[in-house]
Amino acid sequence: MLNKQQIEEEIYNRLRTVFDPEIPVNIVELGLIYGVEINDGGYVNLTMTLTAPACPVAGEIVREVDEKIREVEGVTDANVMLTFDPAWTKDRMSEEAKLELGFL
Repeated sequence: MLNKQQIEEEIYNRLRTVFDPEIPVNIVELGLIYGVEINDGGYVNLTMTLTAPACPVAGEIVREVDEKIREVEGVTDANVMLTFDPAWTKDRMSEEAKLELGFL
């Protein structure tokens, strides 16, 4: 069984396969994941945002994130919380994402 650190690493690995359909960069590199908390029983609370509050595919992205988390060994349940506080900015993007999108 995976420990909490391994579970978190695997969650991030799987979330790197989730893309905002309007931007060719995954949600981890975009900086949309604000935090992952895992309790001793394998319950995961993930806090994330979107690039824009009016994102037309918000429900699809949140559902895909939830599915990816639940696929990870050791996860017993998951809660994906969507927040817009603080609002997402380009500053949250990784250097790789900024380079990919031409911001560097």
